[in-house]
Amino acid sequence: MVQSLNPSVNPSSLFRQKNSVLIRIWHWLTFLTLTAILIKVLIASTALDPRGNIKMVEERLASKGVTITDEQAFSVSHSFDDKMWDVHKLLGYGLAFLLLSRIVIELVQPGAQRVKARIKTALKLTPQNITGQKLMKHYLFVKRGYIVFYLLLLIIVLTGLGLAFEHDFEFLDHFHKLIKKVHSFCQYLMYGYVFLHLCGVIIADNSHSKGIVSGMINGGE
Repeated sequence: MVQSLNPSVNPSSLFRQKNSVLIRIWHWLTFLTLTAILIKVLIASTALDPRGNIKMVEERLASKGVTITDEQAFSVSHSFDDKMWDVHKLLGYGLAFLLLSRIVIELVQPGAQRVKARIKTALKLTPQNITGQKLMKHYLFVKRGYIVFYLLLLIIVLTGLGLAFEHDFEFLDHFHKLIKKVHSFCQYLMYGYVFLHLCGVIIADNSHSKGIVSGMINGGE
């Protein structure tokens, strides 16, 4: 049965939805994990950048009467980067677990709360005016955007695991540069996606869909 979407009655009903406890917990854990990874990457590429700290290591040791080469200084400064990599790996394992758990959650979610079901529901709606049409298109755009998010998450997790276990599997070691490039590229795309998502949610919560932020905390309608 085809449903009608009447924006004059409740134009934001598509965005204000029920969210199960599992999906809310998953959402915030994923947000915190991605935020922690971003902070770690920023610190590792700035304050703890191995090559950027060579001079500092040399100067600190020189003040103690010790003279070392650039190569030796790099080895010392790189040890901090190695520790950051260990933290990055732990966060990566957490992200891999979250991806796997999201698949499980989707399977046990109430039928109407599954992403596929919500897209199907929206496709069955018949907007009665231009505002309704724009609303539905925007809703479908957002939901299909989740596909991009999960695809990026999958690539990041797989390439991250490839880097973490490359020394355990010889064939992975041969593709180190390629895996690292793909991992880094998709990682920055993910940061961009999260930024746009946050902006979109804040704008929506302060305009046509008030309550969607709190809905991801208290469960929604």
